Amino acid sequence: MCLGVPGKVVEIYEAGGLKMGKVDFGGVTREACLAYVPDIQVGEYTVIHVGFAINRLDEAEAQESLALLQEIINLEDELGPSESS
Repeated sequence: MCLGVPGKVVEIYEAGGLKMGKVDFGGVTREACLAYVPDIQVGEYTVIHVGFAINRLDEAEAQESLALLQEIINLEDELGPSESS
């Protein structure tokens, strides 16, 4: 299963000829390639998949996605690991 995680762009720069950025995932900041979303600006939200920004989200969409991910984490904590884990 693949998962894209929403994050907020906090810095944009160029590295090796590619548009890159620092993306904040609720206090954890990671580097991501922004080449697929060339018009993204600092302060906007994007979905990151394996280090690449794949689309832009508005803040409401990002917050909704983050809330759903948190519910999944809380449910797993409540139920414990699955048999396949």
